[in-house]
Amino acid sequence: MATQLKDIDALLGLTAENAGSALALAHSIENGLPVAAVDRMARAVAPNDNRFKFRLVPKATLDRRRKTKRLTSDEGNRVARLAKVYGFALSIFKDEADVRQFLERPHVMLEGKAPRDVALATGPGADAVINLLGRAAYSGGV
Repeated sequence: MATQLKDIDALLGLTAENAGSALALAHSIENGLPVAAVDRMARAVAPNDNRFKFRLVPKATLDRRRKTKRLTSDEGNRVARLAKVYGFALSIFKDEADVRQFLERPHVMLEGKAPRDVALATGPGADAVINLLGRAAYSGGV
């Protein structure tokens, strides 16, 4: 579990001395994730889509956040939610291209929706994607 937390912290660019602890991510979100976390996640999840970051935080809002250098807790939660899904998928697939393909492809167990879209929509949606990935990890297929 601690390794997964450290991986998520690394995806988000967090370098606090307590990174990887159970509450470090929660504290980072509460205090405002750095805006750079949006760019890091967009590059990881959709490296060829320059507009993907605006699915995480709308363009006008992101422009304002760049001035303050911090995300609100709601925005940070959304970015961290995707980081958790991406990090867990990477621990299973071991290949970033395979993770991106999984996240983009509609899945029957998600009512024909792409895991990326489901994870971005709500926390329970992200949980459903993580559960799907967990099943794949223990059954040998997604």
